Order: sequence, then structure tokens, then C-alpha cells
Amino acid sequence: MSRDLILAIGMFGTAAMLWGGVTMIVKHKDRQKGVLMLIVAVVIFANVLIAGLPT
Repeated sequence: MSRDLILAIGMFGTAAMLWGGVTMIVKHKDRQKGVLMLIVAVVIFANVLIAGLPT
């Protein structure tokens, strides 16, 4: 797999977790799960940033 493809999948995962977290908080009124999804999105984004650094 290409490195760019892996980074792109990570960014799609980040977007999905952000969307899901906000949806859980706003629509489903499940704040705990929503906040956990937002934390996971931040972790995935940080991993993408670290992996994307030039060597």
C-alpha cells in the first residue's frame, strides 16, 4: 500500500469519527460516547500528522 493511501484512509477515519461524535452528542444525547469518538478523532489525526512528517 502506498503511504499516501494510508494517510488518506486515516483522514477519512478522522472525518467519520468527528461526524459520529457530533451526531452522538447532538441527536442521540449520548455525551460520553460522543466525547470518546471526538478523542479518537484527535488521536487518529495526530497519528496522520506524525506519519506525514518528512523523513
